[in-house]
Amino acid sequence: MLSLALLAALLGVLRPGAGGGGSAARGSGSVRPGALLRARVTRVVDGDTVKALVAGRPDTVRYIGMDTPEEVKPGVPVECFARRAAARNRRLVGGETVVLRFDRNPRDRYGRLLAYVYRARDGLFVNAALVREGFARQDPFPDNRAHAALFARLDAAARARHTGLWGRCGPSAIEAFPQG
Repeated sequence: MLSLALLAALLGVLRPGAGGGGSAARGSGSVRPGALLRARVTRVVDGDTVKALVAGRPDTVRYIGMDTPEEVKPGVPVECFARRAAARNRRLVGGETVVLRFDRNPRDRYGRLLAYVYRARDGLFVNAALVREGFARQDPFPDNRAHAALFARLDAAARARHTGLWGRCGPSAIEAFPQG
């Protein structure tokens, strides 16, 4: 669910010709906490990472607050439900325009943008959808916790319903997959 303030901010970013309502930094090199940027997804890497054109520049975006099983991490075998999570992410955002919302730390140690991702055409909160549908589990990021309580509730509900990976993978397989 989007708050009215967030929905208004997103609509300002999504309005044709809008430049982001002044809340986003120029380009994707340095992004302020709370900033909103439009991006066009050019490739879905896996269930929680995409390549996108952000402010006209190519960048990698890692979704905040959730984690999916690994499919493409070097040295890590493909984990249970990884391909399904990647396919679901591809159906949600492949080729789509999205709005990225940043928290306290906009980049991780690998230089990837860390963002809450909203599909532009309908405002779908992609991070939350993946957790709610059982394609991801919650993974609180130390300084990026704006939606940590939401993700915890969605994760608990998906587990209780045995939705997605919770119904297909054994508990040991789920808890074994490395976070981040």
